[in-house]
Amino acid sequence: MRKSYLDNIRWVTVVLVVFFHVLYMYNGEGIAGTLGKITSLEVQYYDVYMYIVFPWFMAILFIVSGISAKLYLDKHTDKEFIRSRTTRLLVPCTIGLVAFQFIQGYINMSFGDAGSMDIPAVIKYLIMLASGIGVLWYIQVLWLFSMVLILIRKIEKNRLLNIGKKTNLPALILLSLAFYGAGQILNTPIICVYRFGLYFTAFITGYYVFSHDKVIDILKKWFGLFCPVAIALGAAFCIKYFGRNYADKPVNRSPLFLFYSYFACLAILGGFARFFDSETKFTKWMSTHSFGLYVFHYLGISAVALFPAKAGLISPLAAYILSLIAGFAGGYGLYAIISRIPFFRWAVLGISAKK
Repeated sequence: MRKSYLDNIRWVTVVLVVFFHVLYMYNGEGIAGTLGKITSLEVQYYDVYMYIVFPWFMAILFIVSGISAKLYLDKHTDKEFIRSRTTRLLVPCTIGLVAFQFIQGYINMSFGDAGSMDIPAVIKYLIMLASGIGVLWYIQVLWLFSMVLILIRKIEKNRLLNIGKKTNLPALILLSLAFYGAGQILNTPIICVYRFGLYFTAFITGYYVFSHDKVIDILKKWFGLFCPVAIALGAAFCIKYFGRNYADKPVNRSPLFLFYSYFACLAILGGFARFFDSETKFTKWMSTHSFGLYVFHYLGISAVALFPAKAGLISPLAAYILSLIAGFAGGYGLYAIISRIPFFRWAVLGISAKK
C-alpha cells in the first residue's frame, strides 16, 4: 500500500529544492559554483531561506527513500529491487550523462574558466560529463546505498527490523546522537554534497526504524514536541551561521546543523503523516512529476543565470523571477518531452520500456 504522506513529503521537498537553487544561484554568501551575487544589496537577508532548508531537505529525502525501499522489498525480491533501482537510479547518472546531462555540464563549466581551458577536447568532454552530474548526485548515492542495503539484509536477516520496531520516544531522541556522529565521518573534501556518513544513516534509519507504523504513530503523537524543537534549533542555526558557508565544514558538521537536521526530519515525518496523509488529483500529479522536476529544474535556472543574467541583460529581480519560472517550466516541460521519447526516457529518466 502506498503511503500518501511519503509522496507528499517527496514532492513538497523537491519544490523547496527548486526555490533553494534559485537563491543558491545568486547567493551573497560567497558559496562557489554559481553565478553569485548580482544585487547591490549589502546583505541579502532573504538568503536565510537556504539556511532554513539546507540542513534537512536531503536528509528527509534519504529517509523517505529508506522507507520506500522497505515497502518495495516487502512485495518484491532482492533481484527485482536491484534491477529496478539500477534502471531508475544508476542509468540516469551514467548513460544519462552522455545522452543529455552533458548540457548541464557545459553550462556549469561556463560559469568559470574550465570552458576556456586549453586542454584536449577529450579531457574537456570528460570534465563536462563530471560537471553534468549536478543534482544527480542524490540518485547516484541512493543507488549505492540501495546495493549496500541488500548486503546488510543478507547478513542481519531481519533482526535489525525487529529492533527498529521497538523504537520508542526516548530512543528516537537518542538517535539524534547517531545523526550527529554520522555527520562527522565520510565527508568528501571539495565536493561537500557527498556526505556518506550522514545520508547513509538517514537512509538506513528510514528502512529499519521509520518504516514501522508504530514509530510513525509516535512521531504523529509527539509532533507538538518535535515541531517547536526543530523551529527553535533552526532559528538558532540561522542566527549563528547566517553569512557563513552552510554547505561545508565547520558549519555542516556543527551540533546545531545536525541536531536541527534530525529534529526537522522527525517533525516533517510526524506532521505529514498526521495532517497530509491523503491524495488529491493535484498532489497525485505533483507526486508523479516530482522526479522529472528534480532531474531537470537546475538546467533552466542555470541557463537563465549564464546567458541573460551574467551578461547583465536583465535586472536582478527579473533574473530571480525568470530563473524560478525556468526551473519549474523547464523541469516539467523537459520531463513531458523526454518521458515520451523511447530511448531518452530510459537513459535520462530511468523509465523502463515496460512502463
